[in-house]
Amino acid sequence: MRKYINILKEKKFKKEKITMLTAYDYITAKIIDESSIDIILVGDSYGMVKLGYETTLPVTLEEMLVVSKAVSRGIENSILVVDMPFLSCNGTVSESIHNCGRVLKETKAQGVKIESSFNNIELIKKIVEADIPVMGHIGLTPQSIYKLGGYKIQGKTAEDARKILDLAYALEAAGVFAVVLEGITEETAKVITEKLSIPTIGIGAGKYCDGQVLVIDDILGMNKDFVPKHTKVYANLYGIIKKAVDSYKKDVEQNKFPKNINSTKMDENEFKKFLIDVELGDEK
Repeated sequence: MRKYINILKEKKFKKEKITMLTAYDYITAKIIDESSIDIILVGDSYGMVKLGYETTLPVTLEEMLVVSKAVSRGIENSILVVDMPFLSCNGTVSESIHNCGRVLKETKAQGVKIESSFNNIELIKKIVEADIPVMGHIGLTPQSIYKLGGYKIQGKTAEDARKILDLAYALEAAGVFAVVLEGITEETAKVITEKLSIPTIGIGAGKYCDGQVLVIDDILGMNKDFVPKHTKVYANLYGIIKKAVDSYKKDVEQNKFPKNINSTKMDENEFKKFLIDVELGDEK
């Protein structure tokens, strides 16, 4: 049975943890959905994880729409939330609402996630008023990476923590249904979670958030060269896939693949007719 965003606030009230993972393709979404994860996020992290970009900034709305449609086809139960990529909500109110509306109409998402600041609070409020559910995102916001001076943990000072809390309050007042807390100190996340009536979902923000989100490729061990501090690796798919590819290469080179079971043969009489036809054709 399909979940809806209203269950998230219920889970916070009941002190039940919310689970959230990213997905960037149909098959992965289908697997996550079968595990009854509450929310599947099509993050603009897609650009870094799947396209090899150095940051999330180059990702376009059109790219997000294509990926999100694929993910949506694999979902029967989970809530689908889609990231609004850089500059997709930086134009006029009308343009921003149009872009968010496209995501809901074309991907069947139940909400969009918008990296948030005091500069776009009023815009977020207008988007919510247009009946588009919005998930906020504060703390370490990757689309502002150059402004932040890198991937640095936020909320280390009392002043910084207060600003993040005030932004969380502003988002709640604007009507967002949940807020992602990324890359902030555990103490800051704990206070925000306690003060808000809406759910908080952490990534690199400690254990006190109402839920957690991670990038699927990170927990599956797909990148042998980099594992974020906030990630727990639950499998070593890089090693498994590499071993499978090496085995395939060896089998092909040694003529061990394909075998009879992997091939389809013609009827013997049809094959004889084919050979006769080839011989006659070649003589002409």
